[in-house]
Amino acid sequence: MMRNATSSVSPPSVKTSSLSSFPIASAVCVCAAAMLLAGCQKQEAADKKLPIMVRTETVAMADYAPRTSLTGVIAARTLNNLSFRVGGRIAERLVDVGQHVDQGAVLARIDPQEQQSDLRSAQADLDAARAQLTQSAAAFERQKTLLAQGFTTRRDYDAADQALKVAQGSVDAAQSAFANAQQNLSFTELKAGAAGVITARQVETGQVVQAAQTVFTVAEDGDRDAVFNVQETLVARTPASPAVTITLLSDPQVRATGKVREISPAVDQASGSIRVKVGIADTPAGMPLGAAVIGSVSAKPAKAILLPWQALTSSAGKPAVWIVDPSTKAVATTPVEVLAFDSGTVVITSGLNEGESVVTAGGQLLSPGQTVEISGAGQ
Repeated sequence: MMRNATSSVSPPSVKTSSLSSFPIASAVCVCAAAMLLAGCQKQEAADKKLPIMVRTETVAMADYAPRTSLTGVIAARTLNNLSFRVGGRIAERLVDVGQHVDQGAVLARIDPQEQQSDLRSAQADLDAARAQLTQSAAAFERQKTLLAQGFTTRRDYDAADQALKVAQGSVDAAQSAFANAQQNLSFTELKAGAAGVITARQVETGQVVQAAQTVFTVAEDGDRDAVFNVQETLVARTPASPAVTITLLSDPQVRATGKVREISPAVDQASGSIRVKVGIADTPAGMPLGAAVIGSVSAKPAKAILLPWQALTSSAGKPAVWIVDPSTKAVATTPVEVLAFDSGTVVITSGLNEGESVVTAGGQLLSPGQTVEISGAGQ
């Protein structure tokens, strides 16, 4: 009986084991409380993070005139295609492409042998006609004297008068033929009709040419044109008769002002562009034929907001900028409508009001609701 009573006293040992696990539970609670406290401290630190230094600019409306610049070349306003008036073999060529010639300068000659022969023949015909005229005049004078004395008939007198008139007509025809022969001989020399520069040559010495076949092309001296190939859409948006600033590509110091003189009525099928000629009065000497130039045209001014391109960001895939609340210094994005992108500048037409502060530097570090500190000239 005593042995059984002793074995029944085992439950207290189990109770003792349960009390020994109390320190472990306490440690777990302490750790959980510490982690919760640390999280709260991090949240408080996040809520109290320092503002970001940015630069801002105050929104103001300005006159914006979009400027279009294109590259073109200097060309002559007048091009003359020179040709011989008579055919023959080129005996001498005196000028070459790029050479400047004066008015009346001989450019080339053809072999004058045929024209000289025609001139000699015309001279012989003229001499014969003059001799016949002299003889007819003498016969008429004789008949006139005889008729006054009654020693000839009226018929013979009229015949002598008719012969004289025919002889005079023959002389006139011979003189005209002789003058034509002289002129044809002069046409064997090709002369410049005006001072200019030879821009093209189509013949060589020894080549046989026909009358009216182009031999040289001369760009006449005087005012020049700047020629541009312009897109059709640009031509449609350009105001009527704009002033065009012409700048020499190799030397921007050489400048001139021109007016649109001619716009091609048809679009070039190969390039899809329209040829525009800008007349340059008193063309500078530094703008020779073929020189590359830049033509600039300003469109009609319009009201817009000009901001540095760094101010532009994106919101929901659309252009936007950061706006600073003047009271809280917190930032928020606002969508804008962009008209154009210029050199270092973005042109905005809507989405902003005058007087608002726009972040122009440091926007890449911002998030909605972030407070900022403003520095720089826009402060």
